[in-house]
Amino acid sequence: MTARTADARAALPSPLAEALAGYEDHLRAQRDLSAHTVRGYVGDAVWLLDHLARRGGTRVDDLDLATLRSWLAQGRTRGASRATTARRAAAARSLTGWLRRAGLIPEDVGLRLVSPKAHRTLPDVLAPDQARAAVESAAGAEEPVGLRDAVVLELLYASGIRVSELVGLDVDDVDRGRRLLRVLGKGRKERSVPYGAPAERALDAWLTRGRPALATGESGPALLLGVRGRRLDAREARRTVHAAIPPGAPDIGPHGLRHSAATHVLEGGADLRSVQELLGHASLATTQIYTHVTVERLRAVHAQAHPRA
Repeated sequence: MTARTADARAALPSPLAEALAGYEDHLRAQRDLSAHTVRGYVGDAVWLLDHLARRGGTRVDDLDLATLRSWLAQGRTRGASRATTARRAAAARSLTGWLRRAGLIPEDVGLRLVSPKAHRTLPDVLAPDQARAAVESAAGAEEPVGLRDAVVLELLYASGIRVSELVGLDVDDVDRGRRLLRVLGKGRKERSVPYGAPAERALDAWLTRGRPALATGESGPALLLGVRGRRLDAREARRTVHAAIPPGAPDIGPHGLRHSAATHVLEGGADLRSVQELLGHASLATTQIYTHVTVERLRAVHAQAHPRA
């Protein structure tokens, strides 16, 4: 939560602040959401309740459909994108749904809130040769940090896991005999993800020569470590990916490497259902964006190469 959001939360009238605290407890304890997701929902709820207070509301039962709509409209006026507006609307509906179930408002006013659907833009992906260059950029390193960076790149591309899933791995989550990662994904759903021989070689080098050099009493079971011996931070993993992208390639981060892995697996002949399992998507509809990526690439190749394109 930013300092500005924290200040807005501190300024809320007591009844609104108490309701917000109950909602946050619900997200953490009952829905068991990740810390990142909780921060997002709570941050949007803070600004919605701040908007309510500025309109003269002091209790959550002052929240009505007009307030929800004016809050979203205010954001659009200030330049919020369709995607941001859709996210805020979803957060508002989550809050009002909980308020109704908790008996704090007489009806769920969020049920009648309509928001624009976010445009689904095609993600930037690397070409296979660009991905190979990025992943192999740390190959041959001998110092501990270089060995770690090689594992970060190899595992992200080999498995298609999220960066949060990568840095959350423990040593015991790696089944080296079967080349599988035990990953805890969104909603704390566990899945097993395979990786290949190059990633196994990078893992072996890291575990035998890299990790022991960085490990301290604070390392615990973490697979990947920072320079001070603590669990690797996701921001450092992102910096590693950005630094590895070759000249001329899209400037992607870990999520772009995940998109690239999924696209290349599909182009290699995998079916969509298998890619869904690999990525840990709850819905096949989420995975279908990768079919659009491959179709767009096919169109680009056709336009460039076909004599009657």
